[in-house]
Formats: sequence, C-alpha cells, structure tokens
Amino acid sequence: MRITTDDGVGLAVHVTGPTDVDDGPGPPILFVHEFGGDHRSWDPQVADLSRAHRCVTYDARGYPPSDVPTEPAAYSQDRAVADALAVLDATGTERAVVVGNSMGGFATLHLGLRHPERCLGLVVAGCGYGAAPEHADAFRADALALADAYDRVGAAAVAAEYGHRPARQALRRRDPAAHEQHLRILAEHDPVGSALTMRGVQAARPSLFDLRADLATMPVPTLLLVGDEDAEAIDANLMLRGTLPDAGLAVLPRAGHLTNLEDPRLFDHLVRTFVAGLGGSSTA
Repeated sequence: MRITTDDGVGLAVHVTGPTDVDDGPGPPILFVHEFGGDHRSWDPQVADLSRAHRCVTYDARGYPPSDVPTEPAAYSQDRAVADALAVLDATGTERAVVVGNSMGGFATLHLGLRHPERCLGLVVAGCGYGAAPEHADAFRADALALADAYDRVGAAAVAAEYGHRPARQALRRRDPAAHEQHLRILAEHDPVGSALTMRGVQAARPSLFDLRADLATMPVPTLLLVGDEDAEAIDANLMLRGTLPDAGLAVLPRAGHLTNLEDPRLFDHLVRTFVAGLGGSSTA
C-alpha cells in the first residue's frame, strides 16, 4: 500500500500476516530500517514473525519506491518519527511493538519518547553509533563526507566502501549471500535521498547522551540489542541500559551492526521472548 504523510510525501508500506490488526495471536510489529537498508532488510523477521503477528515494514522517505523529496528541510529526526507515526495511523495500528535497527533504532527510541501511548514495547538494535560525546564530531564529519560522496560518485560507489566497513563484516563472514544482498540494496539507494538523509537525519540528530533526562522517564518497556563487534554502539547501549527505567540488554556474540541479518534465528527468538513478556494487546 501507499500512504501520504502530512507534508505530502508518499511512503511505500508493506503489511504481512493477519489482515486485521486484532486477528493475530500476538500484537502487531512495526519495523524501522537502518540507513544502509530498506524494507527488505527485515525479510527474515517478517517471514518468521508474521505467522503470529501483523508485521508492517516501510521504506523511509528518500528510499524508493517511497518518495524522494529534494528539499533538505524534508529530512530530520523529527520527520522520521512523524513518518513512523503516519504508518501506524494509516495501517489502523493503535499500539505496536516497534523494532528498529541503527538509524531505525534512533527513530524507534524517539517514537517511544514522544508517543509512548502508541508503543507496547521497543526493540532497539544497533543504536548508538556516534552518540558518545567523544565520537560526535567524527561521526558528524563522516556523515557529511558520505553525503558529499553520494553527490559526487553515486550510490554504487558509496556501497562498495560503506558496505565493507568493519561493523558490517560480521554479516559477510557469517552469511556471504546475505551480505551480497545487503550490498545490492545499498547500491540501489537513491543518491539524492541518501545524501539528504545523511545530512538531515544522521548528521543532525541529537546525541542520546544529551537526552538522558528524558530517557530516564520513558515508560515503554525496551529491549536493547547490540553486537559485541559493534564497538561504538556498545557504550551507548550500556548508558541506555542504565538510564531507561524498563530496559533489558542483550549482547549478541560474534555479531556486528546488522544483528537481525547476521543471526536472524537468535534475533527473532529474543524479539519473541520480549514480546511474550509484555502482555496486553494492540488496543490496550
């Protein structure tokens, strides 16, 4: 299906599983993808979890077949949260478990902060790269350099470098075919949308460490997932575990930044166990 946000941007939305939000034995799940992926990045989870849950995925703005706005102001952390909320509204989902990785993990956390009434629980994976104060300037500079590279050489050339970064090597080692698919998705990115996402969402997002006072009051149950090889995200996850009032942390062994693709069986098991402990329903 296709929806239109309040600022006129079209988003491609995919619904799998029980057709009615209340039909499944488990609550609906909204998946929010990372910068390097799109809705296909959640294929292993949708294939598994849609037997018991209505699974909703979507392509973020700037990621075809969703629209690619060309105005820089159309891209921000605030817009990412508003888009996730628009997907919930358009699919008739009053409350959902929200699962996000990396860039999607940041959006998931911010959704829980601003709209806790819409979230049964949060699964926040691979979140925290560049969040630590000592890494913030380097992360921002790298994000802006990547945006410039998209403008200069295009998506395929960026994918050849970005897709082989250290935190993505665990996927190549554990599942070469999945890593090749990941590289194909990266190479298909729209360079305009990717550059604007890097500038407006990634480089400009607030540091999680600056949000600790707000995070300490967020009531939504949260499962934090991080790979033990995702070095820059580990410290942020330890901070989140100590700050959020209702959070658990799972550190996946021999895993990098793409835990849902590197070990989908373990990832899905952790999500399923977390959801089973939540209780309630999508309309509670």
